[in-house]
Amino acid sequence: MIHNIEGGYVKSEFHNHVTTIEFYHPQGNSLPYRILEQLATAIHGAGNDEETRVIVLRSQGEKAFCAGASFDELTAIRTEEEGRRFFSGFAQVINAMRTCPKFVIGRIHGKCVGGGVGLAAACDYAIATENAAVKLSELAVGIGAFVVGPAVERRMGNAAFMQLAIDASNWRTAGWAQKKGLFAEVHHSSETMDEAVQNLVDSLLHANPEAMALLKQTFWAGTENWDSLLTERAAISGRLVLSRFTREAIDRFKARART
Repeated sequence: MIHNIEGGYVKSEFHNHVTTIEFYHPQGNSLPYRILEQLATAIHGAGNDEETRVIVLRSQGEKAFCAGASFDELTAIRTEEEGRRFFSGFAQVINAMRTCPKFVIGRIHGKCVGGGVGLAAACDYAIATENAAVKLSELAVGIGAFVVGPAVERRMGNAAFMQLAIDASNWRTAGWAQKKGLFAEVHHSSETMDEAVQNLVDSLLHANPEAMALLKQTFWAGTENWDSLLTERAAISGRLVLSRFTREAIDRFKARART
């Protein structure tokens, strides 16, 4: 099933008890609200499908895994409510991954920015390539990593999260991200990464689905308040995105991207 959205899409494919969810946007696989909405819907659907045992999350192409929030949508926000709604899209996806009773395996082929780091952190097991450098750029545009912060901090620890959130303009390597726990594995090429993803999926297909669902609950114990927490964080970002500082910072980023 393919949902085409603003030049991009979210696609779900089922084969041999595995649902693969792929997203794409021409601007570096960035995430407008509609793609976030469809990602959450696709994850919920696969999680509730009795035939699905494992979910693989991936993006299209060979460059960025995910460039984070759509700058075009950020600049179009005019009210705090519009801002809260947009950032709630990230909350919906993270909470869908968190509550999904199936393991979500992340295939991280390239750079992760902002919300892309949040997606990787919300996966139960992320397999990446050496090209998958990471950056939480939110503070650099005047927002702050509020919505994805709980997922990143939970995966990597407070110290690593603080480094990413404060030093918002510089990249960290995939090797660094692996050492800090964001990635379970880092591979030299897309081919070896895909082989590792397939090997893990094949192994999980022989595991007890009930045991995996119960393990998933234990992995995410203590996050039961995230439905409200991430919504509250979305409201903070929704207010900050309206600031003059943020508007000017985003305009500068967009100008550099055009040159």
